[in-house]
Amino acid sequence: MGKYTFNELCTLVDLPVRTVRYYIQKGLVSAPEGSRKGAFYIQKHVDELLAIRKWQRAGLSLERIRELLFEGMVEPGELPPPQGRRPGDLEVWSKLFVNEGLEIHLEPRMAGMSPEQVREFCRRVMVIANEISGGNDEN
Repeated sequence: MGKYTFNELCTLVDLPVRTVRYYIQKGLVSAPEGSRKGAFYIQKHVDELLAIRKWQRAGLSLERIRELLFEGMVEPGELPPPQGRRPGDLEVWSKLFVNEGLEIHLEPRMAGMSPEQVREFCRRVMVIANEISGGNDEN
């Protein structure tokens, strides 16, 4: 089992030192093993940080991630099931204007899509729409 210093941990998960400290301070990541100068991190810490990063990229807030971690609803490597909609919830929808009469409305969190996936989806839709219309768009 590997033991990592704080800086090694940050490098392994490709997160800024400040971010990892914040997650530990807020209780999203377990405290280090050992104490003071002898403190170290293990694979469990790597897994926790990778899960947080993955869940954030999937659109979950830190508040929702905290709920999932403390409720033990999912393993760190899994994506959690979408949370049900409740009155008062705020949703941010993306609207892709493809052409007159053709728009796509997308709620990335409910669709389980990261921002990168949404951009790729939109790019591909535009390519297909252009092919189908024979390249008659004005873009």
